[in-house]
Amino acid sequence: MADGRRMTDNIAAEPPAVDAPSPAGTYAGDPALRAEWDTRYADRQQLWSGRPNGALVAEVASLAPGRVLDVGCGEGADAVWLARGGWDVTALEVSGVALERAVGHARDADVPVRWIHAALTDAALPPASFDLVSAQYPALLRTPDAASERALLAAVAPGGVLLLVHHAGMDTHQPDDSGFDPADYVWPAMVAALLDDDWEVEVDEQRPRVSPEGGAGAHHTDDLVLRARRLR
Repeated sequence: MADGRRMTDNIAAEPPAVDAPSPAGTYAGDPALRAEWDTRYADRQQLWSGRPNGALVAEVASLAPGRVLDVGCGEGADAVWLARGGWDVTALEVSGVALERAVGHARDADVPVRWIHAALTDAALPPASFDLVSAQYPALLRTPDAASERALLAAVAPGGVLLLVHHAGMDTHQPDDSGFDPADYVWPAMVAALLDDDWEVEVDEQRPRVSPEGGAGAHHTDDLVLRARRLR
């Protein structure tokens, strides 16, 4: 886990939209969840490819840069790519190990990113504040009150876009010996089911995955892509 100085090196000079990680690396969320993801990242020097996700690149091409929330930023490839493209980036991550790598990646690229060390539902994000909320293959735990789904929607500003991408077919898998049970997680269809007349669905489809070479998850061949615009 990074210390307070390192975690804030890449924060833009203007007052941030959300609080940056505080000194001593304060984390908002379930400590067990953080520990689980820290262990996964610590097992490898680099877990992901280091390149932006293909569905994000494709869907952002038609959008004017604005304020973006990168949910589950991992080692920071999407956040850095967005910042290079002129986006004002806030990146959220549960794992302190991943977040430290992301901070270093942004520093090396010399781009400003605001970092939040928190679970999505514990992040106290400013409501309706982001022109784009991007969640690429997020591991969001399902709850009876649909807290994660509602947090994604609540963060999008009027006129803004929610982009949720996941691996096709995982939602129908049977529980396995590793402890993975798809019923525990949020899938795009669950978010789509909450959309009302305040939203317009622009994309809701399964498509072949444009996958960065290397990194975990490279074996998945198809994506579920949900892109919805908040009208008001």
